[in-house]
Amino acid sequence: MRIMKRFALAASAAAIVLTMGAAAGAQEPLKLTIASEGAYPPFNTLTPDGKLEGFDIDIAKALCDEMKAECTFVAQDWDGAIPALQAGKFDAFIASMSITDERKKQVAFSDKYYNTPPAIAAPKDTDIKGVTKEDLAGKTIGVQGSTTHANYSEKTYTDSTIKSYPTADEYRLDLVNGRLDAVNDDSVTLTEWLKTPDGACCKIVGLITPVEAIHGPGAGVAIRKERPELVAKFNEAIKAIRANGTYKKINDKYFDFDAYGSEN
Repeated sequence: MRIMKRFALAASAAAIVLTMGAAAGAQEPLKLTIASEGAYPPFNTLTPDGKLEGFDIDIAKALCDEMKAECTFVAQDWDGAIPALQAGKFDAFIASMSITDERKKQVAFSDKYYNTPPAIAAPKDTDIKGVTKEDLAGKTIGVQGSTTHANYSEKTYTDSTIKSYPTADEYRLDLVNGRLDAVNDDSVTLTEWLKTPDGACCKIVGLITPVEAIHGPGAGVAIRKERPELVAKFNEAIKAIRANGTYKKINDKYFDFDAYGSEN
């Protein structure tokens, strides 16, 4: 009888040890805080009740699902995004941020998740005929500050006046009110705006190409340099959603073309 009791006790102890070992070995789900601007439709915008939505957000959610990560989304102003990321206020910034050499000095990036061409928009009665330096000489061009569009305009349109704004909404307002001759931004964003009552004032004058010369590889997920393992996870997730059809479903919800661009 005592032998049986000792055997039962030993078996119970072994079961407890195995359970504890399994619990210790089980991985906690990856928990991430994802920030986006919420002021750049159709890529990212805020609903009236303060929720983030748009192409960037749907892609971010798909990547989180692929990584089996529990993701919380927060809004972050564009100008303060990189300092806030560096300070650890969130784990990743997914807001149509182009991968550039200058930004790579401050943060790490995933591979691109889209790359669409920039464009110039102007009032419908404009005398601007194209998008070259000569076409825009003497004009005042609006851009959102700290963007590839702002950098390109400042370097290229040296015979023009370049005005930077904190958000796209602000330069659009000045274009509508006649305080700007033209604006430079992503062609998709401008096209979507032109469909609105405010955007009815204006038209796309032309696309700026080649895309890679302005945007570099495209828009990527910005991540702190100290998180190379997270960069790798995002890269694998981007490849996976491209391969399994999830990316196409999201893409087709917003666009009638492949926003990813070339596979190179």
